Amino acid sequence: MKKKQKLPLAYKPVGFALGWVGGTLAGLVFQKTWKAIRHEDDAPDALDRDRGWGEVLFAAAVQGALFAVVRSAVDRSGAKAIERATGTWPTADKGGRD
Repeated sequence: MKKKQKLPLAYKPVGFALGWVGGTLAGLVFQKTWKAIRHEDDAPDALDRDRGWGEVLFAAAVQGALFAVVRSAVDRSGAKAIERATGTWPTADKGGRD
């Protein structure tokens, strides 16, 4: 019983590390995807004067979608690995990350 209460706290550093890895991986995936879509090395930035609204918002939407997918895949993989190793799901509740 105590194992279930302490595991979410013990998982915090693991979750943090997985989040960092997921963010880095998502950035790499976005760079490759943007290059494949637009044949450009750099995606438009919101403050880039030479890019239009459509380009900026499209890049942001693609980046956001890819980030969410990669982060969810990394988080889920980490949680499943913890469950296989300990027999306990790493969060105390059934809610989301917020």
